[in-house]
Formats: sequence, structure tokens, C-alpha cells
Amino acid sequence: MGDMEDLVGWCGLLSRRGDGHPFVVDIDGQRLLQFDGVTIQSQMAVDDPAALALDYTRSMMGFLLFHPAPRHIAMIGLGGGSLAKYCLAALPEASVTAVEINPEVIALRDEFGIPPDGPRLKVLCRDGADYVRDPGEAPDVLIVDGFDVAGMPRQLCSAGFYDHCAAMLSDGGMMVVNLWSGDSRYGLYTSRIRDSFDDRVVVVRAEEDTNRIVFASKDRRFPPTRTQLLERARALAADHPIGMVPLAQRVLHRLDRRRELGGDDWPPSGRRR
Repeated sequence: MGDMEDLVGWCGLLSRRGDGHPFVVDIDGQRLLQFDGVTIQSQMAVDDPAALALDYTRSMMGFLLFHPAPRHIAMIGLGGGSLAKYCLAALPEASVTAVEINPEVIALRDEFGIPPDGPRLKVLCRDGADYVRDPGEAPDVLIVDGFDVAGMPRQLCSAGFYDHCAAMLSDGGMMVVNLWSGDSRYGLYTSRIRDSFDDRVVVVRAEEDTNRIVFASKDRRFPPTRTQLLERARALAADHPIGMVPLAQRVLHRLDRRRELGGDDWPPSGRRR
């Protein structure tokens, strides 16, 4: 089929969907996971399954600027497994636990090249709100990207949920949350995260999207100095060609802006807070 026929057929398929069940669409070498025919939940280049096709996923990997060598990464929300596959490929010392509440999403894992469970990967069919209360888990990094057809489920953005996220992380651990800036409760969610993490938080805009990425740290030395961030970004860029230096600059801009508005001590003076 030609490009126009592909597009017409794709639009026709989408007009028949929207029942809330996940489905896969292939178009122009890209594989999409969708629930409603409008919002892209996950996107994969068929010829490069481990690449991060969406800007917000590349921005979420900015946790490496703050925690460059995690041993255990937990993820709430599997989708097409973009972040899980990238972490497995690019962070060979790390193990990944992906928590997904929808068994229909997990059933599509082969379509997106998500490898089978093994020593470095576990995919759990479980509510993320229950997972973060598990005393047996202590990931270094917790990624929260749990959207369904109705948006972010309420149990994944309550004050109690963020408290449990902070409590479960290892010492010095970090939570990364994908939020949509168009949500009327966006400000409330970021305020809750600040409360749960003692204000050790920075929020950046995904470069090409309306997504906002929240980095929240348990490290009392957060944030790193300007020099530390830029040096880490340059060092990471060789193994992670996903825009680490521009992302570090966006982080620094937000921290500078916050200092101007709120009088934060930035760059850090070395005191623990």
C-alpha cells in the first residue's frame, strides 16, 4: 500500500477503536500502542526496537544525571516497553522490574520486542499503588509512567502514593514521573511530590511535548552542582546519544529559575538539606 492508502486505512481503523482496550498500529516504520485512537501510549521504530522514539521518554532518562549507576530500576507502567528495553540495552549492570496493571498490555509484549523475563527483567501484572507498599522492594530509581485511556489513575497520583514511593526507594534513590501539563490537577500533583520528597524536586519540560518530567530525590545533597551536572551529561553522552547535554541545560535553567523565584541555595553551598 502507498503512504496515502496507509494513512486512510489507519484512520479508518482508529475510527473503529476507542473501546479502552490496547491495540497496535503500524505506520511508516513505526509501531504504536494506543487505547483510544488519539493518544499514543508508546511508539517504537520497527527497525530499532531499543531506541527511544518519543521525546518524553528520552527526557525521563535524565535520571542518570542525578543517579548515573542504578542497580535496580522499577517502572510503573509498561506500555510498549520503550524505557525497559532501553535500560536493559544501555545499562548492562542494572536490573529492571516493570509493573503493569493491564494484562492486555502485557499480552502485547512480543509485538514490541520486550524480552522474556529473566535475571535482569521481571514484568509483574500488578497495581503500581500496591507495588510501592511492598517492603521487599528498594529500587534505586522508580519511573512512574502509568496512563490509561482516562489519563493518570487516581491511585498513582495521591499524596499517599508519593509518600510510599519515597519510602520504598533505596538511600539516595530517585523517582521520575511523567505528568501531562494539560491536567487541571497538574499543580496539585507536583505539590504532593514536593511534600513527599522534602522539596528535593526539579520539573522540566519534555522538549517536543506537553509532558512534564518530575525528578524527585531522596539524596540530601540534591541537587548536584552546576559543574557536576554538566560533567555527568558530557560523560553520559557517549553511551546515551539522547540529548543529555541539552537536558542538563534545561534542568539548570529550571533550578536557576527556582532560585530566582524562591531564593533557593543554588548552586549548592555544600550543606546537606
